[in-house]
Amino acid sequence: MSEASAPIRTANILNPTVNFIVEDMFYFKYIGCATAAKALHREINKNGTWNATWNEQNTALISHYHTFGPLALYARYQSTGINILTAHSTPRVNIGNIAGTDLINQVYPYIYKQFDHIITISQACEDEIKTILPDVPVTRIPNGIDRQKYMRNKEARALFREAYGIAEDDTLVLSVGQISPRKGVYDFLEVAKRCPDKKFVWVGGFPYSILSTDFLSMKLALGRAAENVIFTDFIPDIVHAYSGADIFFMPSYAETFGLVVLEALACELPVVARNLTEFKEIYGSSLSLFCNIEEACNAISDEKALSILQSSARDATSPYDIVDVAKQTTELYTELLETRR
Repeated sequence: MSEASAPIRTANILNPTVNFIVEDMFYFKYIGCATAAKALHREINKNGTWNATWNEQNTALISHYHTFGPLALYARYQSTGINILTAHSTPRVNIGNIAGTDLINQVYPYIYKQFDHIITISQACEDEIKTILPDVPVTRIPNGIDRQKYMRNKEARALFREAYGIAEDDTLVLSVGQISPRKGVYDFLEVAKRCPDKKFVWVGGFPYSILSTDFLSMKLALGRAAENVIFTDFIPDIVHAYSGADIFFMPSYAETFGLVVLEALACELPVVARNLTEFKEIYGSSLSLFCNIEEACNAISDEKALSILQSSARDATSPYDIVDVAKQTTELYTELLETRR
C-alpha cells in the first residue's frame, strides 16, 4: 500500500486538523487564490469543528493546497495525510498571463496527479481537469466570501476617492486584478479612451514581474494611458476600492471563477463583464455581459440598466457566503477521512 493511500491512524479524530498550503508571500498575497484561501481558513477556525493551520509542518490529517509552487510541492513531498488541491489555476487561464506558458502547462497533468482529490470551483474548471486527468476524483465547491466584510462603506468611499483625487460627482469605473493581457488590460485602456467622461481605476500590479506576458509592452501601454486612467498597484484593503467605485468592469478573457466579481457584487456594484461561460454559470443575469469593446462602452454608459443591476447585486452573492462554502469543504474533509479509517 502506498503512503498516499495508507489508512489514517490518529487519536485526534474528534478535533481534526487541516493544514492550508498557500504561497502568499510578496505580491502573491493579493492574488485571488490566496484571498479565497484566507477567507476559507478563517471561517473553518471560527466554526471550531476543524482546526485549520497555515503553512505549518505538514503532519496534519489533511493538507489543503491552494497553490502549487515550490513551497506547495515540498509540503506535498513531506505530507503523510490526505492531500487536496483546489484548482484555482488551470492551463487555460495561464494563456496571456505568464511568459513560457506552453512549458508550464505541460507539467499540469503531473502536478494534478500528486493529489488525492481536487476541488473544482466551476463547471468549466471541472471539465478542463477531467479532460486532462479523467481518473482523478473531483468535487465541485465554489469560492466564497465573507459577506460581512465585503459591504459598501461610505467612509471608505470618501477615503479612496480623496487618495486618488477623484471628485464625488465623477463616475468611477473600477477593475481589479493582476495586470496582464489575459485580464484584459489592453481592452481596459481602450474602453477608458472611448469614455473620457468617466474615471477608470485599475487596482493590481505585476505579481510575476518581468515573467508576465508582454511585460515591457504593457509597461509602455500604461505609460501612454489616457488622462482619465489611474493604476494604483495593489492596495491593503480592497473594500475601499469597491466602495469608491460606481461600476465594476471585468474585461478578463479567461477565469476559473472570477472572485473579484463576487466581491464587487457584494459591495453593491453593477458589473460589466466579458461574456465568459463561467460568468454565465456562476452569476447568471446578475451581470451585464459584453463580447467586444463597443458593447462594453455601451454597457458602461447605460445608466438605467446599471441601476437595475445595482439594486440586486448584493442578493446575487448569497449562494457564495463563506459560511456555506466552509461547511461544504469540511464535509468533504470528513468524507475523505472516513474512507481512510
